[in-house]
Amino acid sequence: MGFEKDEVAGVLLAGGLSRRMGGGDKCLRDLGGRPILARIVERAAPQVGALVLNANGDPTRFDGFGLPVAADVVEGYAGPLAGILTGLDWAAENAPAAQWLASFACDAPFLPEDLVARMMTMVAAEDADLACAVTHGRTHPVFGLWRLDLRGDLRRAMLEEEMRKVDRWTARHRLVEVDFPDLETPAGPLDPFFNTNRPEDLEEAARFL
Repeated sequence: MGFEKDEVAGVLLAGGLSRRMGGGDKCLRDLGGRPILARIVERAAPQVGALVLNANGDPTRFDGFGLPVAADVVEGYAGPLAGILTGLDWAAENAPAAQWLASFACDAPFLPEDLVARMMTMVAAEDADLACAVTHGRTHPVFGLWRLDLRGDLRRAMLEEEMRKVDRWTARHRLVEVDFPDLETPAGPLDPFFNTNRPEDLEEAARFL
């Protein structure tokens, strides 16, 4: 594997407002008889030493998943960067061996099971500070790997500069983009970062199960 699993903590980003799904938690929607979140935890948890769910509001709605829940450390639904900073803070306090944070969106039920391993290989090869996933030439910045010691820099950017765009912040650091192939499924090739943002996406995802 080339790294110890405890070196990497993980954060599941469920802090969004899910407007395109009509509100509510899209990660709790049913996909093939199970919540989307259950499928994501199943793929993400084995890749990291510790895993936290970043979600705002009443945490008891996630009681069935056996995960710690951390609300955004920056107020006002400040987007994915707030979730990343929350994950970095949580890892620093709760995962003493962690040097990296892997981030996973909560709307991509087919995420790669080798996401962390491929990213760790690439950051080591390129001596990078950060990694993000790419498929078909399109970046997926919320599927990333973040050096834990950058959390002070991110906090300053968010609080003092009101930075909200992921790619604006990552441009300040050594970022490596990691390409992922399509998954082969009986229903045809599938982008592993296919997301279930809208009701029609759920129907499409069920076809690929």
